[in-house]
Parts: sequence; C-alpha cells; structure tokens
Amino acid sequence: MKTLVMKFGGSSVGTTSALIQVLSIVLNEREQWDRLVLVVSALDGVTDMLIEAAGLANMGNQRGYRRIVANLRTRHLAMIEELPLGNSERGALQADIDRLLFDMLDIYQGMTHSSDRWAATQKLDASIGVGEKLAARIIAALLRQNDVRSVAIDTTNLIVTDDSHGNAIPNIAMSRTQIATNVLPLLERGIVPVITGFIGATRSGQPTTLGRGGSDLTASILGAGVGAQEIWLWTDVDGLMTADPREVDTAQVIPHLSYEEAAELAYFGARILHTRMLAPIQSEHIPVWIKNVFKPQKPGSNISPGSGRSELTIKAVTSIAGVALTADHSGSLSTISALVDQTLYENTRSHADVMISSQSSTRSFLCVLIPTAAGPDAIHNTHIALEKKLSEQAADGGWRVNTVSIITAISDSFDHRPQLVAQVLNALRNLPILGLAQGPSNCSFSVVVNSHYADEALIRIHELILNPH
Repeated sequence: MKTLVMKFGGSSVGTTSALIQVLSIVLNEREQWDRLVLVVSALDGVTDMLIEAAGLANMGNQRGYRRIVANLRTRHLAMIEELPLGNSERGALQADIDRLLFDMLDIYQGMTHSSDRWAATQKLDASIGVGEKLAARIIAALLRQNDVRSVAIDTTNLIVTDDSHGNAIPNIAMSRTQIATNVLPLLERGIVPVITGFIGATRSGQPTTLGRGGSDLTASILGAGVGAQEIWLWTDVDGLMTADPREVDTAQVIPHLSYEEAAELAYFGARILHTRMLAPIQSEHIPVWIKNVFKPQKPGSNISPGSGRSELTIKAVTSIAGVALTADHSGSLSTISALVDQTLYENTRSHADVMISSQSSTRSFLCVLIPTAAGPDAIHNTHIALEKKLSEQAADGGWRVNTVSIITAISDSFDHRPQLVAQVLNALRNLPILGLAQGPSNCSFSVVVNSHYADEALIRIHELILNPH
C-alpha cells in the first residue's frame, strides 16, 4: 500500500489560516495515497517560549513562567475558537489544553525547588515537548471534524532514545519495534495518526527531545518504520536553497540533491533540514521532498538516491559559526581536541563531529563548528567556556580562542572535478583563509575565515553557482 509521511513545521501550523491550509493539503493527499502519517511541530515560536519559561522556573521566577503559560493558553484557545470545529471537539480540545498546561506548571514548580542540574535538564525536556502535544491534538481534532478518522500520538511512546537530554540519539531498531506496535495497526484501520515532532523517551520512559529541527528526524524514523514511499517536509519556503536567502538575496531553489549532498548541506548550516534526518532512510532509498505549505503547487526540492554529477557544478554554499584555537607551537592535538569536545558537549549537548586542524613547524590551528541546532547562544557560551578552562590550566599551551565562520561549498563532484576547488579558491583571492578541508564524502569543501569576512566569502562562492564556468 502506498504510504506518505508528511511533516509540518512550526511556521506551517502557526496561525489559523496556516492550519486551514494544512487541512486542505491533507484532504487532497488522502485521495492520492492509501495511508497517511502526519508529524507536527509546535505552533511557530511556542518552543522558544517554553524554553524561556523553563529558564525562569530554574531561577525561581514563578510570576515569569506563569505569565508565559497564561499567554500560551490564551493563544491556543483563541486559535481553536477561530477554527471550524463542533462544540464537542472544541470542548474536548479546551480540556486537553488545560490539562497539558496544568501538568507543565507542575514541572516548572518542581524546577524552582531543585538545585540538581541534571534533574532540571530532564524536566526541561518534559516541558518543552508540550508545544508539540498541543499542536498534534488541534490538528487531529480538525481532521476528525472533516470526516477523517484521526488520533494524536505522543512520540514518547514511539521514539526510543538514549539519555542525552536536549539532543537525544534515537535507537532506530527499538523505535521501529514501537512504531510497528503502535502505528501500523492504526494505518491498517484507515486512521491518520498525527504524531508529535521532536519528542522521544528513554527506555525507562523519561521524556527526551531530539534537538532543534528534530521533527525531521522523527519523520524519517517513522517513514522507515511504516515503509513509506515518500516523505514530504512542509515549510514556509519553496525548498532547499543555494544559500540562506536571509544572507544572499539571489539564492535559488535546488531541484535535486543526493542524500550525501543534502546531509552535508544540513550539517554545515542549512536550517531547513535536521543534520541526522537522512540516516534512517538512506538504506531504504526513501525520497524526501521539501515543499512550501503556502505554495503546494510548486515542485520543491527532491532528495533521493542518485548522483547529480552530470551537472558538474557547485549546488549550494553555507555559512556556519565556529570556534578556532591557535597556538605558537606544534605537537599533539589530542589533549586540546578532547578539551574542545568536552566543552562543546557541556554547552550544547553535541559532540565535536567535525574538527578542522592544521599544523606547521611553529603553529597549530584547530577549528570546531557549532551546530545551528545548538541554539543562538551556543557560539558565545562555548567561546567563553573554552577561555575559562584554558585560563584555569597551569600549562594551557598558549592557546588563543576566536570566533570564526566556516564557509562550505556543496557538490558531489569535488572528488573527480578538482577544478571546482580551484574555482572556490580563486573566488576568494585576497581574502585571508585560516583553514581548508575537503570532506571525506567528497561532497563538501570548507574554508575557515574570520567572521567579518564571512558575508563576502559567501557571496563570492554563490556567484559560482549562478555563473558556473
């Protein structure tokens, strides 16, 4: 049977009109597919509000977090008043909203009386997942009101993870078992499950979250688990772009990328796609489409097996923040690498997956990128924490810490068309380059520059995409 998994991001469920558009899409695709699975994020901005409320709870600011919860209640209740719902569905939704928010207040109350940092991290995960639960229940009710059998499901019962709260790693095998038990029977009965996005739970049932953008990862795990033919990610843009349109106004939609290209694009800064999203579906060869929920007629971007090597061009360029360390000596980098990894994990719950290093007889250079999923404060917090740790060590080796930018060109042609690398370097002539690295997937070529050169470097490389030689 043909199965489609559709994930709707926060911007596509943030308003009443957006939810009506989601309903229209679901009703249309229900006629084209045998089975539908929906994955939904919290309403636009809600997760950030929940994180802020948790921070206030940690500081004991009861008035602050209660104000945020009251605002969330008002927003969700106002939305369901505007939706075309019957009295019974609306009443049940209001009760669900009040129950979920009341439970969340209990969590925040517990945080104000706890000095245990680990317990606070656990409670944070338990609280910020509430936004997804609210959204799932609203959409399921809207579908039921339109004669679609639907039920909201919390992924605490589906996605099994480790205990890395804030950026948990799913256990794919165990998650697939849970999906087979709890989702497949619903699909066989013609029910459309509306599933919460970036939430998981440990084997013992402790709630976790998969990091920012983790709803993409949930969609891919579900897609593999239910044997989907395709996965569609609905956003508020027309697809993956050749550059971030907020940074490069000539950015264009990329029609097709290989899995490898898309994975590199995501890791090196594309905010639309979660960095770990493609791994669960790559062996299943499930194609992914990224589409605009407000312009569903547009084709979007396709990620699928197969190479675009016939194009022999650079497909995209990204910019992402990083922290660089330099020292006026050579020697082993193992100690400083371990320190950087530990500090990054303490501040972002992410390990240093990519490090760029180089040495000469008299100097050493080490750079680690800060994932966008770590949040806007991660680069500053990591920088400060590294400086503090180095200053506390009696023999720090004279390491200096700086904030840098990593500009990465994406193409699956770097391994057999080295002139692409030459074109990138020629485009950056007269800009100081601190480091270079070609990824082992042969789909990325990165240059490290001082942050104040990042915009210029980005625009120059993007010109190669618009005007390939």
